[in-house]
Amino acid sequence: MAKGPVPSRFTAAEPRVRRGYFECRFGQLHVHNAIPPGGGFDEATSLICVHSSPVSGRMFNLFLQAMGRDRSVYAPDLPGFGESDAPPARPTIMDYAAALGDFCDSMRFRQIDVVGHHGGALIAAELAIARPQQIRRVVLAGVPVASETERENFRRSPWPVQPTEDGSYLTTEWRRSMESRGPGVSLEKVAQGFADKLRNGPNAWWGMHAALQYPGRDRLSLITQPTLVLRAKDELWDSTLRVRELLPRGRFIDLPDYGQGLFEVAPEVVANTMRDFLRG
Repeated sequence: MAKGPVPSRFTAAEPRVRRGYFECRFGQLHVHNAIPPGGGFDEATSLICVHSSPVSGRMFNLFLQAMGRDRSVYAPDLPGFGESDAPPARPTIMDYAAALGDFCDSMRFRQIDVVGHHGGALIAAELAIARPQQIRRVVLAGVPVASETERENFRRSPWPVQPTEDGSYLTTEWRRSMESRGPGVSLEKVAQGFADKLRNGPNAWWGMHAALQYPGRDRLSLITQPTLVLRAKDELWDSTLRVRELLPRGRFIDLPDYGQGLFEVAPEVVANTMRDFLRG
């Protein structure tokens, strides 16, 4: 019997949001997951979301609800962040991507799409380069193609601030969180990100270090999959523009009305933009 059109109530229904643990080369990988309400028979290609540093997959909570209406969506906490086990030594972008590859193997995905935010964009790119047959389409939201000046500035500004007995370091970190607060980001969301940074401990800077050391100009041009680049008006606004010369066949969309916190402030906008690209 031929299928009729999907009822409108199906697309309006909310996905089931769950969490779970999976094995990877660094131990347990904690994953946030959204499952479509219709049972999976008419699902689009599943999607992996790779968070920025130094937060966790929780940054995608609202996006999971928006994007998970018609496909399964997975947002892992990268090793050493959130509730995932940490690597024994400082990892590279390739190491993070390999851990996500372990997750793909455990799930036995034939094909899957991937989106990454800031440092997570580099990990998403590396995953796509390493698995060209498995990763179908790529979305990069803010890409840190670092210059030598930016690398040097990071080296001169140690982060995170070391704990002090009087707790004054917390004020320093809170001020930094507020300074990077994007338009429309609620104080509650700033506090959640602040708590994530503290939870990651003294090695919270590993992700940012990996991103700054990644040879983006050499590696990004190796992506062969259709790629969408989203450019929000945040600290990577200029850096993301450098990607145009590396991905001449990529599709670029500027989102100047949004800044830091894109996936939290505009989850429906991002979901709809990505859905059009992933469908094509």
